Amino acid sequence: MNELDNRVIGLLVAGAGMSAREQELARRVRALGWHVVPVDARMEDAPALALLDARNIGGQTEYRLPPSVVACIAIIDGAAGEGAEDEAERRENDGTMLLSTGVTHFLPWPVDEVLLSMTLEAACAVALRAKGSDREADGEEEGADSDLDPLTGLVSRDAARNWLEHRLFLSRLQGEGGSAPAACLLIGISRFDSVNAAYGKAIGDIVLLRAAQRIRHCVEEVVGESALVARMGGTEYLVAIAAETVTEANMARDLARLILSDVANPFVAEERVIRLTARCGIAEPAPEDDAGRLLRRASAALADARRSGTSDICVRTGEQGPAGGDPDRLDADLRLALDRGEIGIVYQPQYDSHSDRIIGVEALARWNHPELGQLDAGTLFEAADRSDYLLPLSLHIQQAALKEAGRWPQCLKGLRLSINVTAGDLAQEGFVDRLLTMVAESGFPYDRLTVEITESGLIENIEQAEQLLQQLRQRGLRVAIDDFGTGYSSLAYLKMLHPDYLKIDHGLSRDILGTARDRIILRAIIEMARSLALTVIAEGVESEEQLTLLAREGCDIYQGFLRSPAVSSGELEELVLKA
Repeated sequence: MNELDNRVIGLLVAGAGMSAREQELARRVRALGWHVVPVDARMEDAPALALLDARNIGGQTEYRLPPSVVACIAIIDGAAGEGAEDEAERRENDGTMLLSTGVTHFLPWPVDEVLLSMTLEAACAVALRAKGSDREADGEEEGADSDLDPLTGLVSRDAARNWLEHRLFLSRLQGEGGSAPAACLLIGISRFDSVNAAYGKAIGDIVLLRAAQRIRHCVEEVVGESALVARMGGTEYLVAIAAETVTEANMARDLARLILSDVANPFVAEERVIRLTARCGIAEPAPEDDAGRLLRRASAALADARRSGTSDICVRTGEQGPAGGDPDRLDADLRLALDRGEIGIVYQPQYDSHSDRIIGVEALARWNHPELGQLDAGTLFEAADRSDYLLPLSLHIQQAALKEAGRWPQCLKGLRLSINVTAGDLAQEGFVDRLLTMVAESGFPYDRLTVEITESGLIENIEQAEQLLQQLRQRGLRVAIDDFGTGYSSLAYLKMLHPDYLKIDHGLSRDILGTARDRIILRAIIEMARSLALTVIAEGVESEEQLTLLAREGCDIYQGFLRSPAVSSGELEELVLKA
């Protein structure tokens, strides 16, 4: 109550003695951002409704109450209705705090917005405790708590949505300066299914746990313990920064940079060294946002970052809108999309650096969603990553590209076709036989097919991979190392896999326009490749100046928006005929 007018301004959750279990629950409640204060209190006299004075509050809680609060209303377990619980039941429940769902308490005070806001906060804690009590009654283990992710111990996806929904609703009640999060960071680890395929799920889980620990440590270092840190499923983590904790304008970006830098450091799991890369999308809330809309905006920002050639961090403001579909819905739609034929193939033309003639294409994927229209590769692979569906998607793209290329008209029959093969693909039993069977059934010539090895740094058994690729070469296929210059590539793999082509990452291609030091590094890579008799392909070429300098340094082939984006088979035919 307010000491001046006795108006109710807060709620206090109380229990008849807090056990270690209750204290842990209180910690979880605070971690979720719910400002509900658990304290010890005597309940014998008024088990349904108890008033606590300032003496009861002082010294019994870590929570710092506003100085104007003299007393709060304490709502306790009302499952017994108007009668009091007997002592045996209270002992058995170990002082279970919070009211049961469905019990109504009539308060003799006017219900203003402040009281409503605080009641909502208490209701969130009530729901959390009620679910935990139900599971314990059913004999389930505490680890089954759906409000926490069982692998990482972070807040679960559903609990994160509830937290955001609650905060956004309170913000709409309170107006400007309310409880809405200042920003939501969605961190996505790239193509993690290749780690599981190469090293096994047990090691993959260890890495996911340690990635979660690193993210939480970064958040605590920059923001403190008040931020929400959640695992959203698969390889995505959410960080929601409470507005009241923001001390600097660029705090969200600074935190994102720290997290991505920390995740990029090597992970050691059972004597295996694993390197990861990650991207981050930052969503800023708008006044009309609900949790779903805010999360869709964060997902769209992450998709922007994944397809960006210039930044690992992208931001979407409230004015930009969320774009795209609900992540949950996209994950569910993806599995049906393969059966429905919604995943189509487009081709990124590859040009000779000197003649400017199209000499080959790289097969890429686009999702033709029946309601959302064409979704780019970033959104497609993001959904596949969340739903652990990357390997089936990779197989589908390879098969569809070969099947379509086998029916190309005469004007396209001289082009090389490149298909992406991941470390996860190589780790699958029967990979070579499966790929060669697909090539034979398509009718596409073996000697015009190139397999582009992505994520080469995730290949666990490099000797086995070398043998598999040698079998493909014996049938006439060529091998390329993709994205050279990223965290997934290394000189050791370049030496052992004996590729025919080296594809320079778009970031390195862009460096040709940078400092003298940048150009020296790129020149050294190209000279090394040429000394190994490798054909050099530059990705992400976007300007004539960039192309001129790359060609001068010895780059043989290029691809990028300078000449053409990825096109359909029909559009590719038109490009070739016009040349």
